[in-house]
Amino acid sequence: MKLHELRPAPGSRHSRKRIGRGISAGQGKTSGRGQKGAGAREGSKVPRAFEGGQMPITMRLPKLRGFTNRWRAEYTAINVSKLNRFPSAGIVDGAALAQAGLVTRPGERVKLLAAGKLKVALTVRVQRASAAAIRAVEAAGGRLELLETRPAKTERAAPGDAGATAGAGPNTGDDEEAEPEG
Repeated sequence: MKLHELRPAPGSRHSRKRIGRGISAGQGKTSGRGQKGAGAREGSKVPRAFEGGQMPITMRLPKLRGFTNRWRAEYTAINVSKLNRFPSAGIVDGAALAQAGLVTRPGERVKLLAAGKLKVALTVRVQRASAAAIRAVEAAGGRLELLETRPAKTERAAPGDAGATAGAGPNTGDDEEAEPEG
């Protein structure tokens, strides 16, 4: 094959459509623009999102961004100071909180927060609790049981971190310090 024998692939090149050059050309007279109307006039354009006069989708949709998560779990916040009304060494759960009027239903999700001071030792059973609330309950001599557990966050190594994979496998005991014999 020589340079003068090179040809584009069949069907890849087309000759330009010559409009307004007579009836036999197929695009004569009105040049493919139809009869009259705005589209036949010179400089006729419609906006990019024009929908023919129908209310555009950008105006039909709500204005504010974001969305509502259908599966969001709502928690009722209760401070530790509100738990002082329960008898010492008692168990505080959903039923006890509902009976005391702190929540509306016994099955309601509760998050314990640390505002105030807890003076009685209680066993508290709630879905979630802040770290400070856990410390406050334990400092008062009580115990906190979390009914919902979140999956632990796994730490990912930064790309190119050489020491990231060291010790990632099962514990073989090689990395522990040996106790001195004697």
